[in-house]
Amino acid sequence: AALPALALGAGLLAAAWRWLRGAARTLTLTAGSMRGKTVIITGANSGLGRAAAAELLRMRARVIMGCRDRARAERAAREIRAEVGERAEGEGELVVRELDLASLRSVRAFCHRVLQEESRLDVLINNAGVFQCPYMKTEDGFEMQFGVNHLGHFLLTNLLLGLLKSSAPSRVVVVSSKLYKYGEINFEDLNSEISYNKSFCYSRSKLANILFARELARRLEGTGVTVNSLHPGIVRTNLGRHVNIPLLAKPLFNLVSWAFFKTPLEGAQTSIYLASSPDVEGVTGKYFGDCKEEELLPKAMDDLVARKLWDISEVMVGLLK
Repeated sequence: AALPALALGAGLLAAAWRWLRGAARTLTLTAGSMRGKTVIITGANSGLGRAAAAELLRMRARVIMGCRDRARAERAAREIRAEVGERAEGEGELVVRELDLASLRSVRAFCHRVLQEESRLDVLINNAGVFQCPYMKTEDGFEMQFGVNHLGHFLLTNLLLGLLKSSAPSRVVVVSSKLYKYGEINFEDLNSEISYNKSFCYSRSKLANILFARELARRLEGTGVTVNSLHPGIVRTNLGRHVNIPLLAKPLFNLVSWAFFKTPLEGAQTSIYLASSPDVEGVTGKYFGDCKEEELLPKAMDDLVARKLWDISEVMVGLLK
């Protein structure tokens, strides 16, 4: 009898905590505050990206969903339109475009189409990511986590810089993770040819995100384009699909995640804030969590490493030979 009572007590406590925590985690949206602005969100068919797409559409933005699986993205777009409701012409729009960050060819094709079809780009949210997957390589031979999380977004951002500059004031938002703290930039084995640890490689890619954002902010000083990175916290999404949880532990894990992890909407708040809030207009080169600026470890502020990583990344993605 004690065990069911304990489980019930834990469930009630979790529910209370969930209710209290969830009550104060969403921004107050200003209707129409993004009207006339174009936003690109990578990985927008699920999780954080989907939540951000829905909220920015509510704010009347033109949102371009850059997604690998077009069918899933179209389905998500239909669901988002149904949630948000139909808008009059000029009152926000949702557009699906195919983008596979594990393919430099796909990244280039996506950017080519954007540059042909879009007259402006006000916000780029580099959101998509791969988390702790088994060792595998991208189409171009890069370790998957480093290739998608860093290199794919590195090329994407660079190819869209001209449009971002001509649309200034504009913003680049880079979704990183608190797990950057456990990563190191090993220039001798960036592609994990010598050794591979899925947790370490994820953390390294997230550290690379922050270093990239800082170096890009430095390079864009005076252009009117701001660049900031963020961590969303621990969020209940399908990002952890490669994490193995024992069958017997899954009920407990599901309870804990429901109680203590953020929902996708809660996790997306800092991305939405950095994309839309007047409070961060002109703010650049910073790192945020829960819509507030946070301190970084020294290794994430190493400008020499950031510049070297930039130079090597340019060669890896073919921007320089």
